[in-house]
Amino acid sequence: MKATGLKSLALGLLAGVAPIGTVHAAAPAAMKAEAAADVDAHAKLVQEMVDSVFSFAEPGFQEFRTQEYLTAILEKNGFKITKGVAGIPSAWTATWGEGGPLIALGSDEDCLLGTSQYPGMPTLKAMVEGAPGHGEGHNSGMPLQIAAAIAIKDVMVKHGIKGRLMLWPGIAEELLATKAYYVRDGLFKGVDANIFTHVSSDFSTGWGMGGSNALVSVEYTFHGRTAHAAGDPWDGRSALDGVEVMDNAWNMRREHLPISQRSHYVITNGGGQPNVVPDTASVWYYFRDFGFKNVRALYETGNEISEAAAKATGTSVTHQILGYAAPNYGNKPMAEAAYENIKLVGLPKWSADDQSFTKAVQTAQKRPIKPLATTISPLGGPYEARVPTGGGSDDIGDIMWTVPTITIRYPSNIPSMIGHNKTSAIAMATPIAHKGAVAGAKAVAFTVLDMMTTPKLIADAKAFQRDVQFKDQKYDPVITASDKPAIWLNKDVMDKLRPQMEKFYYDPAKYPTYLDQLGIKYPNLDVTGG
Repeated sequence: MKATGLKSLALGLLAGVAPIGTVHAAAPAAMKAEAAADVDAHAKLVQEMVDSVFSFAEPGFQEFRTQEYLTAILEKNGFKITKGVAGIPSAWTATWGEGGPLIALGSDEDCLLGTSQYPGMPTLKAMVEGAPGHGEGHNSGMPLQIAAAIAIKDVMVKHGIKGRLMLWPGIAEELLATKAYYVRDGLFKGVDANIFTHVSSDFSTGWGMGGSNALVSVEYTFHGRTAHAAGDPWDGRSALDGVEVMDNAWNMRREHLPISQRSHYVITNGGGQPNVVPDTASVWYYFRDFGFKNVRALYETGNEISEAAAKATGTSVTHQILGYAAPNYGNKPMAEAAYENIKLVGLPKWSADDQSFTKAVQTAQKRPIKPLATTISPLGGPYEARVPTGGGSDDIGDIMWTVPTITIRYPSNIPSMIGHNKTSAIAMATPIAHKGAVAGAKAVAFTVLDMMTTPKLIADAKAFQRDVQFKDQKYDPVITASDKPAIWLNKDVMDKLRPQMEKFYYDPAKYPTYLDQLGIKYPNLDVTGG
């Protein structure tokens, strides 16, 4: 929102005129004007953080450079840093304040394998061939939350507002592998409410049961006996046979599973070489379904099929949970308050260059042509379908079933891109990403100030969770006290590729933006890649 608009709103509120459509009492507009100005004053820092995290390109459980960089900024701004929380070395929290409510702010920061991509180019080109990249845009989320937290803190100090903040990163979200452990190990004990942010091409929020699926990530390892595959195969027991029987059995069973389920797998270990009967082989499954009961049943079916496959092949099988995600459920009072703030902030003022670059990317990638958003999306409500068939999953759901939580989606990417793909990385270190993160930071700051100054909003959020969200379902994760985070994942990839990737780390002391460092002129409209 323009500063003049915020000033006008502040003057109106001071004169006793409430903003139209406010569901709950809100923080004075003058405070929000101060917070917006504070975020704008840190817009350069937002750009540097977004670009830097993009350049680090660290996948799940390997976000160590990102951790070092972001926590140093928070510590410099008066936050207390704790690293290695919940037994996860790359995880951390940053806390500030005293007394009053405790509000948590989080966003994911990991990237995806195999999506290395030069930013600001309409055509596809890897920075390091085969390396990870931000093919979803998680590089923008924690920078947004840090800018919001600094603004909130400054306003609270100026006005003597009691309250506390806790920032936390979503580690290994692409593996759905940590937030259930955060909850299990008490990271959110005493937290009154939580605001999560996620990159998008729109500016929105919602409440109720979302369209995402619950998920169990589990690896099955079959154990057999080696033998000469030609000389005496009868003395061997092939672990790979166990994997293949399980996969075939699962695919036959699909016909008789609920239509709401989605499941997929990769063979992570198929043995060594063909002339040795493999004594160890593994397959990694994602089981997804709508709701706690359904996904637990799917997981138990997978376990039964694995045991049957082992018996059929004369092998044995063990399994290890690698991740879990509860279904998403947004808090209605918080979502309503946040939606009013999203409308108050408004969408970024996109330049002609932003729109022309968007069209060039869509043209080069043969995606539907759709301009950057110019209208705010409606407030989202509960997902409704006769038979729910939501696709993806997000382990923010585990926190949503622990403390009142919402997700604010902010417009840092361009429409029509493919998820978990290089195309979703193209805009993520450009002015589009920077402007969207600044807008999102203001919406978060405004909503937290509402909660800090309006006790009824937090009370209503807790009542909604207790009386509505918990009415028919309770948190029912499949992880147990003995399960441990899979912190070894992606280590081999980064050990191999990090030395090459380090050459591309952004140096904000030398270059105004990452595009400047890479020698890419914005907007690059070359759709041929020449």
